[in-house]
Amino acid sequence: MIKIHQVIDELMAPIHPIVGSVDTLKFGNPLTEVKGIAVTFMATQEVLEQSVELGANLIITHEGTFFSHHDSKESSYIHDPIYMAKSRFIEENGLAIYRFHDYWHRYKPDGVMEGLIRALAWEDYVTEQLPIATLITIEPMKLEQVTQHIKEKLGIHYLRISGDLSMNCSRIGLLAGYRGAGENAIPLFAKHQLDLILYGEGPEWETPEYVRDAVYMGRHHALVVLGHSESEQPGMMLLADRLRKKYPSIPVHYMPVDPVFKVM
Repeated sequence: MIKIHQVIDELMAPIHPIVGSVDTLKFGNPLTEVKGIAVTFMATQEVLEQSVELGANLIITHEGTFFSHHDSKESSYIHDPIYMAKSRFIEENGLAIYRFHDYWHRYKPDGVMEGLIRALAWEDYVTEQLPIATLITIEPMKLEQVTQHIKEKLGIHYLRISGDLSMNCSRIGLLAGYRGAGENAIPLFAKHQLDLILYGEGPEWETPEYVRDAVYMGRHHALVVLGHSESEQPGMMLLADRLRKKYPSIPVHYMPVDPVFKVM
């Protein structure tokens, strides 16, 4: 019999304890037997209901369940009807929710990044692993070709792009999740002679505006914005695969979420 705390302990074991981490058991009793595991980027209401239907009582989510990074129970909207209904559903169905964010990013290599690289089929093109980025060197191809490759491999219907679609790309910097801030991304262009940066999301007035000016000045720079969930879901799929091998007697389900935005 595998208990919830055993799964959590195994997930945290490779990393030295992180003080103040958001990776805690948000709901549930750690001594409860694990009947099934649902792994997801975001524990949406739909994911929670599907988990109940599948008989999974442990949900491992990468991002916060209640619309903020810290999932504070002192939030200004804890009495909001959506917040309250979701919380009630979790408790009434005896679900345990474990946040697996900081530790997964601290794995070596970063578990989220590893999943993204695998999904893009770029494992053989990794040239350097940095603390917040992975450097990729591919055979030169047009930016338009790179974007088509990304869309096909990740199943993304649209991307946000800054740069000349006809430019050749070879040196690529990959940043998953919310790592697209200028202080993270901009120095990579010059320091590592990058043609292209791919990231999940970041402030629109920082790296995108840098690339806009760089292109105007004739520099060979481009940016592709994947979307936060689009860049991190492959990492959770990788986690689900590993948990299936670790716990062959427990049903493990990967629960993808649809893009949160529609493009009109």
